[in-house]
Amino acid sequence: MKRLSQEKMVEIVKELRRKKNLTQEQLSVETGMNRQMIGRLEKREYMPSISQLEKLAEVLGFDIPDLYVENEPMVYTAYRSSSMSEEEREGANHMFEMMMASKQQLLLRKAMLNE
Repeated sequence: MKRLSQEKMVEIVKELRRKKNLTQEQLSVETGMNRQMIGRLEKREYMPSISQLEKLAEVLGFDIPDLYVENEPMVYTAYRSSSMSEEEREGANHMFEMMMASKQQLLLRKAMLNE
């Protein structure tokens, strides 16, 4: 089974935005997405919704199926401890948020495929 690759999405969005000589601000105007969302997307800190992804594909000219790759096992290791530094705690919290965002996108994709 294939999965949506955030890495591939980031690579394609950055490359096509630059090829079209668009700033993040210009892309935000054309897609209706907040400029900060686009910046976070390009830093792999944000996963767009399905409608946002469709708009990005429309504006930048890519096919969403091109973002899918063969499913590779994903391993997440998270720990919480009172001995963690603030930076480690923030990192663990960020990893947890990204895991939840990935889960949400998987559920949305499954819902779309079942329609």
